[in-house]
Amino acid sequence: MIVLAGTIGAGKSSLAKALGEHLGTDVFYEAVDNNPVLDLYYQDPKKYAFLLQIYFLNKRFESIKLAYKADNNVLDRSIFEDELFLTLNYKNGNVTQTELEIYKELLANMLEELEGMPKKAPDLLVYIDVSFDTMLSRISRRGRSFEQVETAPELVDYYRQVHGEYPSWFENYNASPKIRVDGDLYDFVNYPGDLSAVFGEIDNELKRLGLL
Repeated sequence: MIVLAGTIGAGKSSLAKALGEHLGTDVFYEAVDNNPVLDLYYQDPKKYAFLLQIYFLNKRFESIKLAYKADNNVLDRSIFEDELFLTLNYKNGNVTQTELEIYKELLANMLEELEGMPKKAPDLLVYIDVSFDTMLSRISRRGRSFEQVETAPELVDYYRQVHGEYPSWFENYNASPKIRVDGDLYDFVNYPGDLSAVFGEIDNELKRLGLL
């Protein structure tokens, strides 16, 4: 099981799809396109932040349980990143201390539940590291209306916060082996040669771990 991680717009879904095809595995996608809360959150973060993160937590718990039961698969974001976003919303005053504590307790219970499953952790985490400018460019390119800074300039500060949280998150992640992919060096969304190079890095790590 390979888990992809990275900031908004890093290219996780694109790489997950391509990696699934490359390895011949199932892919579990983040619940974004049919998410009934995400657009509401961008309109009113203080009202919908907690609900949004509970929605994501529930969907990611469902996905990782299915993934742990299967032999080979890719997740385009996992339960391990969820707390980063709720903590950021807490720092911004969008959730209360009580909501944060309830969420952390629920997350801990879910992670404890996963300990009893046939596979107890991902085999590899692939972190897509992009610059802030690349992040903004890819958010603009994919065109989700509620994400665009042209119509909501205040999102720039939020995106900068999210981007700034990821280096320490990746440094502290210890649930599985991990590698970093340079998302500025490799434009794997638009250039097949760059995608092949990323495949090579992942394949080499899987071979080193005895998984390929």
